[in-house]
Amino acid sequence: MKHTPFYEIHKELGARLIDFGEWKMPVQYSSIMEEHRTVRAALGLFDVSHMGEVTATGPQAAAYTQHLITNDISRCAVGQALYTAMCKPHGGIVDDLITYRLGENDFFFCVNAANTAKDFAWMKAVAADFDVTVENRSEDYAQLALQGPRAAGVLQGLVPAPLSEVGFYHFVQSEVAGVPALVSRTGYTGEDGFELYFDPSRARHVWEAIMNAGAGDGIRPIGLGARDTLRLEMKFALYGNDIDESTDPLEAGLGWVVKLDKGEFIGRDALVARRASGLSRRLVGFELLERGVARHGYRALDQEGNPIGEVTSGAFSPSLEKPIGMAYLKRGHGRPGTRFLVEIRKKKVPALVVKTPFYKPSAAR
Repeated sequence: MKHTPFYEIHKELGARLIDFGEWKMPVQYSSIMEEHRTVRAALGLFDVSHMGEVTATGPQAAAYTQHLITNDISRCAVGQALYTAMCKPHGGIVDDLITYRLGENDFFFCVNAANTAKDFAWMKAVAADFDVTVENRSEDYAQLALQGPRAAGVLQGLVPAPLSEVGFYHFVQSEVAGVPALVSRTGYTGEDGFELYFDPSRARHVWEAIMNAGAGDGIRPIGLGARDTLRLEMKFALYGNDIDESTDPLEAGLGWVVKLDKGEFIGRDALVARRASGLSRRLVGFELLERGVARHGYRALDQEGNPIGEVTSGAFSPSLEKPIGMAYLKRGHGRPGTRFLVEIRKKKVPALVVKTPFYKPSAAR
């Protein structure tokens, strides 16, 4: 198993460590419920160093990136980031990722941990038609996410750059506790927060500096368990659960990161055809109307018991205090207010399609 640069810290803190893909990662330090609520009310620190980092540089790096991703990189200025997807020619999702524009022809991609090797191979193959250098830089970076309504105030004491001038999905090349870092106003929780990329040899120094700075604001280390419930409340997709190469961005509710009018990109023709013919299913949010947890792969049924889809993610929502989930449902069954059934251990539990996100963070309320 691989270890992040913070592995020894997790052990010292008594984290419950699990195998997560190829990584040994902390699932929780105290309780998932407590950690979740800490991020919603104050701030939490996540080790996300298992994520992959890939760079693309060279004379045709911008053209390459525009061809590779579904979003429109021409709308992305230097210092700005885009959430986007990469697709295969048939429209299936290779991965969802964040693309950072460091320069006119200088790009930095953060990809999902379990997909790093696959993504890099795909990105290298696509690069064969462009004058661009694509490198897997994952071992060169540690990554932390500081998330919660108090994140900016705490982090500002460690960063010389004025964070009030760093907008959502923007970033700055600065320092954290004296360590050079890319400081990005992004995250996977729905709360305000930052993702920090820096030299892994300085991992302990940066971790301890942030934890000390946030001590008076209720900071806690947060594991993968709360990361999952936080993202689910926002209906943020998890690769391998909600999206993969058998799903496309349109049916997954990611049409907003697909710019069909930008010109050619990989998967465009298939997505244009799919939009024209109409989607056969959609990824929707739902809540269970009785006790239970809808797990990935559980069947969704109509009121007569006929299969209409499948659950992709589900959990008890600590913020809403009810069980929620996501499912692909056939056309005609995905409107908010529609009732259906989820088969949980041979029991048919009533469910209701609801509007998403399930939860509005403090900044949006």
